[in-house]
Amino acid sequence: MVRSFCLSILNHVEKPARYVGGELNSVIKDPEKVDVNFALCFADTYEVGMSHLGINILYEVINALPGVWAQRAFCPWPDMMAALRASGEPLRSLEGGMPLSEFDLVGINLSYEMCYSNVLAMLDLGKLPLLAKKREDKDPVVVGGGACTVNPEPIADFFDLFVLGEGEEVTRELCILFARHKKEGFSRAAFLRDAAKLEGIYVPSFYAPAYHEDGTIREIAVEQEGAPAIIRKRIVENFDAEQTIKKPVLPYINTVHDRCTLEIMRGCPRGCRFCQAGFAMRPVRERRAETVREVARNVIAATGYDEISLSSLSSGDYSQIDELVNGLVAEFCDQRVSVSLPSLRIDSFEKDLAAGLQQVRKTGLTFAPEAGTQRLRDVINKNITQEEILATVVRAFESGVSSVKLYFMIGLPTETMEDLDGIADMVKEIRSAFYRVPREKRNGFLNITVSASCFVPKACTPFMWEAQDTMEKLKQKQQYLRSKLKIKGVKFNYHDASLSFLEAVLARGDRRLAPALLLAYQNGAVMDAWHEYFSLERYLDAFRACGIDPAFYATRKREAGEVMPFEHLDCRIDKAFLRRERDKAYEGITTQECRKKCHACGIQKYCGLAKNKRPTE
Repeated sequence: MVRSFCLSILNHVEKPARYVGGELNSVIKDPEKVDVNFALCFADTYEVGMSHLGINILYEVINALPGVWAQRAFCPWPDMMAALRASGEPLRSLEGGMPLSEFDLVGINLSYEMCYSNVLAMLDLGKLPLLAKKREDKDPVVVGGGACTVNPEPIADFFDLFVLGEGEEVTRELCILFARHKKEGFSRAAFLRDAAKLEGIYVPSFYAPAYHEDGTIREIAVEQEGAPAIIRKRIVENFDAEQTIKKPVLPYINTVHDRCTLEIMRGCPRGCRFCQAGFAMRPVRERRAETVREVARNVIAATGYDEISLSSLSSGDYSQIDELVNGLVAEFCDQRVSVSLPSLRIDSFEKDLAAGLQQVRKTGLTFAPEAGTQRLRDVINKNITQEEILATVVRAFESGVSSVKLYFMIGLPTETMEDLDGIADMVKEIRSAFYRVPREKRNGFLNITVSASCFVPKACTPFMWEAQDTMEKLKQKQQYLRSKLKIKGVKFNYHDASLSFLEAVLARGDRRLAPALLLAYQNGAVMDAWHEYFSLERYLDAFRACGIDPAFYATRKREAGEVMPFEHLDCRIDKAFLRRERDKAYEGITTQECRKKCHACGIQKYCGLAKNKRPTE
């Protein structure tokens, strides 16, 4: 019998629909016919997790396996956390109402460093030992996956294993392996030894870092016989043929992205030097336009969504974008289903494309110039000019767009105050361009939203050796830019510099951070991505108690030969290539997109896996 949380708890929490399950298209299986129970967890709220493409894909991938049942669990809001602790109730899955402690595998998506405290909360509320070394054979195997596995070392102590790279194929293999071990009489140690033989599986307990006196890493030693010295990320070989979302679960409540999301391309050819996803998700692969349209038909029929979002790191680089958008608009226009492109590069925007996107409902467009001057855009390899930016927004305005979001980054390597002035100057020019468009072509009044994030050095990028600006310097730049953007019709948003500082600590951190993370959680850290709950002081107290200087990780520039905490984890991008890109950044030299010219990044030997690539131009 399915058991949800009791009414005495749900009656006293915000949004109880987060916790009841039973949504349309959720998968219920006969427990008597299930060999492996897989808890598919997301370390943030239901609304955020249900909008996450990776979780939705894996839900269908795992549930398609005979004898395997994937059930969802999300991090409760703090009111629900308190209610569970007060009642002694465990955190349960939505489908079967199972406590996390009763699952075979507990997989947790790590999409953002600021969700680490939520990971500990979910394990704790699920009645699991927090430290992997304290788990016994009867306890679930805790698996981590997602973007943060490029460097999972700060949380390695809490996980039995990690999936590096793309999860569809390797998750199937892991479930099949677990089923065999369970049938033969489960031994955690034996299972982990066999799991480590799968490409893309990293078992952190098999490796031990050693340190120099100055705190840098001397080596990362392999302590388990047979474990690979280097763990390589997994790549899906035939992306077009790989299973995608066909019948997504339809939430009871509004989610962050309440729409049909279709993945059209994986990877990015551009090589922006700050962008971890752009390098870590190589090679570039596309789905055929007809494949995407067929998936859209299935999803719209199964859910009734009225918006289709075409998802990729850079949708404008999808070689069949015009064919796909025009086909989707023509097919679904009569059903009042709109099409949106959330990740559109400025130099890939066309007026006709915009007109097609505006047919069903008027929407704003989002662009990311990232930097305000050509010099700094060349440093980060953005490969767009001021002229292209202005020409693009004029085309958008002429097609009926009157709401534009612009994303920038502050604190980038070599940035000066003149680069911040360039952001304000660009916004003023865009505003002027709108009013130069003939009145009969303009649509209402112009609204410009400018968002400025803080640069965070990330693993597997040319800037992973760089220092982050201090919090004080970032705050000074934010206030300076705020004063420059007091312009009618312009709204300015910026990220919390203290949050970005902690993100940088965790993004390049090592295993010595784990005790501090645990202490911060024990002292109340949770939901750190949410402004109302984040406290940097709580973490600084934990760092001091554990003898850790966070600036060592965030604001210290790395030497070229320094061993990184993630040295043994191979994202398949050569470090020599990343160093060349870093050197070119300081010379202001740009690199052409990789589908026009190969730059020997290390992934080229795998580019033959990319189906339906655009021919070299």
